Amino acid sequence: MGNNQTSHLSLMANSKLTLSLLFLFFLITPFKASPFNREIKEQQKLGREEPYVGVNIGTDVSNNLSPTDLVSFLQLQKITHVRLYDADGDILKALAKTKIRVIISVPNNQLIGIGTSNSTAATWIGRNVVAYYPDTLIIAVAVGDEVLTSVPSSAPLLIPAIESLYAALVAANLHTEIKISTPNSASIILDPFPPSQAFFNQTLSQYISPLLQFLSRTQSPLMMNLYPYYVFMQNKGVVPLDNSLFKPLTPSKEMVDPNTLLHYTNVLDAMLDSVYFSMKNLNITDIPVLVTESGWPSKGDSKEPYATIDNADTYNSNLIKHVFDRTGTPLHPEITSSVYIYELLNEDLRSPPISEANWGLFNSNKSPVYLLHVSGSGSFLANDTTNQTFCVAMDDVDQKTLQTALDWACGPGRANCTEIQAGESCYQPNNVKNHASYAFDSYYQKEGKSSGSCDFKGAAMITTTDPSHGSCIFLGSKQVSNKTKQVVNSTVASVSSHHPSGMDSGLFVFLASILLLHSFS
Repeated sequence: MGNNQTSHLSLMANSKLTLSLLFLFFLITPFKASPFNREIKEQQKLGREEPYVGVNIGTDVSNNLSPTDLVSFLQLQKITHVRLYDADGDILKALAKTKIRVIISVPNNQLIGIGTSNSTAATWIGRNVVAYYPDTLIIAVAVGDEVLTSVPSSAPLLIPAIESLYAALVAANLHTEIKISTPNSASIILDPFPPSQAFFNQTLSQYISPLLQFLSRTQSPLMMNLYPYYVFMQNKGVVPLDNSLFKPLTPSKEMVDPNTLLHYTNVLDAMLDSVYFSMKNLNITDIPVLVTESGWPSKGDSKEPYATIDNADTYNSNLIKHVFDRTGTPLHPEITSSVYIYELLNEDLRSPPISEANWGLFNSNKSPVYLLHVSGSGSFLANDTTNQTFCVAMDDVDQKTLQTALDWACGPGRANCTEIQAGESCYQPNNVKNHASYAFDSYYQKEGKSSGSCDFKGAAMITTTDPSHGSCIFLGSKQVSNKTKQVVNSTVASVSSHHPSGMDSGLFVFLASILLLHSFS
């Protein structure tokens, strides 16, 4: 993300597991049991809300969205929670009065100043919290990112920085509204499998113990960055891919903790319970876990063959469902952790390996990387249905390219372009983008939404957002479900006169959208 964002490559290096315990964990399959305590339930209220899915927003993007465009995009996606890796004032201003809740961050390179000066901490809170709250709904401050493992030289300053920032929140009377914590790598926990044997790295106890005491005292969550992808990559042959992707399992493939006899159907739940057991071993049972990062890359080099669009789609789709199903973990079925997906946009400026630049749900031009299958998962997605899809013109495609694609769709492509002729219901607004969207969708529906039927040389994209407007009803719309959907082949020439001044700048993508398909010819 920013310069302080921890490299995922280092996560892979740090997430070593005890393989002998893993073998036991997977091979023993006795009956189920589910002991748990409920002390955390009352403390599960970061933002005082039900479990939610948020997104991380990085900055290593060559053509980053303007703050205004970013916030408009978030609103279109019905994204209600975001995490920033800094406290960008322009973004915080743009988020004002939107009801989008935000976690802001103290970058690692600012820890020295804040950790050594109460006045610096107070100034930071004044400039980055008080100046925007409550118009901008800041719900937490993340102090650093994986400090204990990525920048251990700054570890002695972490707790002083947290305490100083908290004191500043108290002075501003915001300490009950805004929580303070610090995101940690999963590698602060040793022997995480089986979960019941997990414990915090004792070399970090001088930092972890006071951190947990602070979180308990202030009723704040323990922030954890948890990546089943790296657990799988470090333990191929031991951890099945299906377990990592939340896929349905037969009982024989469930992971079983031999000490508690708890059954685990996915790796993330096991990682979460390893955190709870680690805290329980220190007699701490009242701190909830907030997953500040989790995700799966959609592309990788030859060393990361499982970084694919299909796997990323499966993981993130199932992750979203898992949170909204509110099933908790085997140890704590009464507690469902909220999760921030890593990440909103692919960051093309990230350093190698290739996977580092391919964790996003969307490309930097706002086109979706793949189609999430999350129909029915709460209100996270608007008008979500993976069965009802449309093909529309992409934003920021030049008029000449759109016109060429439009001409092909209405000519050789034999799309039904009658409705975009002068005087017909979809003629207005009279611009190439509007007409192209209708023609693209007509062709896409005619071809049965087949692979490759929504590309038009990169000028089109799939969306689950119904682009119908006014009396203009697109062929794939629910509104014509009771009418004939047969597309009549037409060779009517497309309208040749379009003006850029009439270009519609609206976005036609929702978070359930996506997977760009290939050529139209």
